Amino acid sequence: MTPLRRFINEIIDGPFGSALTSSHYVGDGARVIRLGNIGSSAFRNKDAAFISLDYFGDLRRHEVKPGDLLIAGLGDDSHPVGRACVAPEGISPAIVKADCFRARLDEARLSHRYAAWALSSSLVAQQVQTMARGSTRARINLEVAREIRIPVPAIEEQRRIADFLDAETGKIDNMVSKKRYLVALLEERSDSKILSRVGASALVMGSTGEPVMPVRRLLVKVVRSPIADAGVVTAYRDGRVTERSLRRAEGYTLSGSSEAQGQYVVPGDVVIHGLDGFAGAIGVSEASGNCSPVYHVCEPLSGGDSHFFGRLLRLLALQGYLGNFATSTRERAVDFRNWDLFGRILLPVVPVEEQREIGAAIRRVRPLKELVERSAALAAKRRQALITAAVTGQFDVSTASGRNVTEGITA
Repeated sequence: MTPLRRFINEIIDGPFGSALTSSHYVGDGARVIRLGNIGSSAFRNKDAAFISLDYFGDLRRHEVKPGDLLIAGLGDDSHPVGRACVAPEGISPAIVKADCFRARLDEARLSHRYAAWALSSSLVAQQVQTMARGSTRARINLEVAREIRIPVPAIEEQRRIADFLDAETGKIDNMVSKKRYLVALLEERSDSKILSRVGASALVMGSTGEPVMPVRRLLVKVVRSPIADAGVVTAYRDGRVTERSLRRAEGYTLSGSSEAQGQYVVPGDVVIHGLDGFAGAIGVSEASGNCSPVYHVCEPLSGGDSHFFGRLLRLLALQGYLGNFATSTRERAVDFRNWDLFGRILLPVVPVEEQREIGAAIRRVRPLKELVERSAALAAKRRQALITAAVTGQFDVSTASGRNVTEGITA
């Protein structure tokens, strides 16, 4: 195991943290590489953001070029600190943001691609975790990043390992992607039916459209007293509403207290986050428990279908419709906590029979989605075991086919 500093020609951290505000981002300019873009050995080309080079001036010292090693200086339970990937082709001009590092290595002795795989192995991830600091999120600084130790075989072997892992993990990732795509298609079918109703209603067509009604005539707000020692129910931005202990610690806004507060939720309730609802934190509860008073907890009137209304409201939030009725805004949130105001928002009137048909289709997808996610979790474990085994030399990548190479190996 050898420290990275022995192979680093240059390493820098991101120049901007909270100093970047929405006014600094533009439609074109220098790509800002953030923590969410750094996956475990793979660049995540999502949530592209750019800053104005004219405003910030000369950023050449912080420039990221294709092939550079990108290292995450901040992590959590789902995304480990120290994970790394290689900057892809076409990324320039780009810079790294705060809590991200950009390193250029002596490629003749340490391959950038191999280094990314090594840093993403369980062996190195456990080491980095012991070096990290932070009470809520693990953090490393530039000096700690230099001292991370990785296995360093001969350069030819590094390249063989990187080629092998590129191919084999690509197969795993592709399999998971196809399964998730199937689920997305099924969900899209229900969403299309709902949006067609929205498009035909007076919300879009005006006086010639189909009838609409205010939320308060379609849903009734319920307030149940919280129950001591019950779990905490959370509305996540992906539309799932469940007990927090069953989910990861991301995708929601943390409440200020874990004590019994607000209101009690039961399965089948339509739950709307009064601040994060704009980001998709709306859905039907799968569990019983206490939720924050910031939520609206509702039941459909006149035999309406909860899953239909949960999906309808979530779609309207993501389309930006609900945000038009906010009393005020804050960073990353739209405020519609006032039920009197929220209850006046108009929704399309859909026959109960059609609501139930769409709701049933949504409910049928849930077990399949859960099955796919369990399969994805198993695939992620196998992927991690494969990376660690290859990097630590537990098998010969020159002869391995990728089938069953992790039998008897733990990540």
